[in-house]
Amino acid sequence: MNLDDHLLLWNHVFIKILDVRAHALRPGERLCNYALPASTYLYFVEGSAQVSMDGQSYIMDGFHVVHGGKLACLDIETKFGVQYFIILYKAILALPCRTEIQLLMEHQRPFQDQYALIPSKPLDLYRWIDRMQSEWQQSSKLARIQVRTLFYQWVCTLLEDLYQQSILPHKQDVVTRAMDYMNTHLHESVALDVMAEEMECSAGHLSRLFKQKLNVSPIQYLTQKRVERAAHLLIHTDVTLQQIAEEVGYPDAHSLSRSFKKINGISPIRYKKGLKEKHKQDLPRFMRENALLALYFHGYNDIDYQYQRDHGGELVMQVKFKVTALSMLLCLTLFLTACSSNVPTANGGQSKSSPAAAQTDKPTSSESGKSAGQAETRTVSTLKGDVVIPANPQRVASDQYMGYLLKLGIVPAGVRTFMLNESWIDKSGISPDIIAGIQDLGGEFPMNLEKLVALEPDLIIGSIDKNVEDYEKIATTVFLPYWEGETTSGPLEKLRRIAGVFGKEEEAEQWITDYYAKVDEAKKQIDGVIKEGETVSIVQIGNKSMYVMAAEGGNYGSSTIYEMLKLPPTKQAKEMKEGFENISLEVLSEYMGDHIFVYGSKDDGASDVLNSEVWKHLPAVKNGQVYAYGSFGDKGDEFVMEDPYSLELQLGTITNLLVQGKK
Repeated sequence: MNLDDHLLLWNHVFIKILDVRAHALRPGERLCNYALPASTYLYFVEGSAQVSMDGQSYIMDGFHVVHGGKLACLDIETKFGVQYFIILYKAILALPCRTEIQLLMEHQRPFQDQYALIPSKPLDLYRWIDRMQSEWQQSSKLARIQVRTLFYQWVCTLLEDLYQQSILPHKQDVVTRAMDYMNTHLHESVALDVMAEEMECSAGHLSRLFKQKLNVSPIQYLTQKRVERAAHLLIHTDVTLQQIAEEVGYPDAHSLSRSFKKINGISPIRYKKGLKEKHKQDLPRFMRENALLALYFHGYNDIDYQYQRDHGGELVMQVKFKVTALSMLLCLTLFLTACSSNVPTANGGQSKSSPAAAQTDKPTSSESGKSAGQAETRTVSTLKGDVVIPANPQRVASDQYMGYLLKLGIVPAGVRTFMLNESWIDKSGISPDIIAGIQDLGGEFPMNLEKLVALEPDLIIGSIDKNVEDYEKIATTVFLPYWEGETTSGPLEKLRRIAGVFGKEEEAEQWITDYYAKVDEAKKQIDGVIKEGETVSIVQIGNKSMYVMAAEGGNYGSSTIYEMLKLPPTKQAKEMKEGFENISLEVLSEYMGDHIFVYGSKDDGASDVLNSEVWKHLPAVKNGQVYAYGSFGDKGDEFVMEDPYSLELQLGTITNLLVQGKK
């Protein structure tokens, strides 16, 4: 963020001073694991200390300023003693304000930045903060005004130093902090808006960040972690199900059982009984201690996927043995292949194999009696270059795209947890046994690497660039991005990309042809609902935020509405550079067309918009041309994903809404 933007936000926020105090640590004393309760300035004025904030270390000697955001973890250690002041404050964006300022606040969040600097005017800062602390002790209304005045002088001087010294603040990862917050508060009731407030962002923005990074909502992530923790307690303790429920944040055993069965497919009691018996029967005694995979994955180094930890020796040996065995098998295969490269023929001659045979897509034959089979490998083009993959992979792991794979007749061996709980599954007609046979590889990106190694895939599909390197250490990996910036490539293009990897182009084109036939039929049914010259808008509301979908690259049914059914978007939707825009209620009327599709009308916070006077006076609302559908809640629906199964369901839902409006 540049200085102008930083100052712009300081001019649009209301600053609430929460505390100003002086503190000291004696020689050898230490402040440990202190979670900052708000945005904080620390001003070290005497002595020396080593300061660590969220793992970032600074050496304080003399006058130093450190800034940190809410919930940052602070450690201070001193050998000779240190004195410092603390200012706790909260920055609240004053509403109403322009949309660009709201977006700047959401995305830049400078009041959460972490940085340290040596001030150019240390004595001025000392004089101001000493007066602030003195005035704060008086607790009078006039004194509070004086404190705020001094604070602004303090901030102006520091901002000037910050940019003159070209100090780049350390940006805290909101999603990671939210994940840590949820893991710490698993035993409590965690509301999305409360958690977002702790992160100092809106609930909608937090949900969007989770969607981009993990492809799940915060509540879905929280549910998954609670169930994982419950599963751990079921196996390793003998406490009652009610006690486990209370430990992981559920009011009773029934609520836990319902979530547990939804995610794992079986009840907690059956899970405990079946898993214990299975692992005791299937594993040698020396391996039973590590029969359960870790609740959270551990880092890897580059040595045979060995864990970077000292304990769990048997499991380390198990993984290293597995990799070694696979390496030996590969060497043996290569040796046999080399020996059989010149195979005697029936007439006593030799058939010479072409060096390119293993790289071609054309069928080859072998003297073992196999009829013209496929080549052992194929070469596919990806954004990371050409990749040689198995011609007919049997054990595919994918962190996305499960619906696409199943529609093409490919049953993946393992996927992320979220894929196994998508809303379209129950309506797809796919046998529950097929879904039950797909292994859960964890709820996060990347997939759980320990589980992935144990799965022994022969091909991995990765949808996020930064995870591909980890996957490539385990098996051949193809990178197929799901999100591209703030937009997403069209669902049909995704299907074609997946089909191209597996040589299923004909199957993909057949489905696309059939789907377009259904689209044409739907167009006939809704003909006349949208009059000549009228436009259509798609707005997603809830969680105290509001997003308008773009004509291209949007989500939540926008591809079905705009690209398939060809319903006319507004000028604003056409001009959006990204897949969506976050807007305020004040400019809502500028974005809304003659017909409005409202996604999440029953979600938390949606009523604030739907009951507002601005909404009620929109022409589409007055004319009864509003179509409510979908939910952004923890259960989700067919509009969250864009696989072929979801597209078929979306088409039916949108068509029915418009047909009803036609009547």
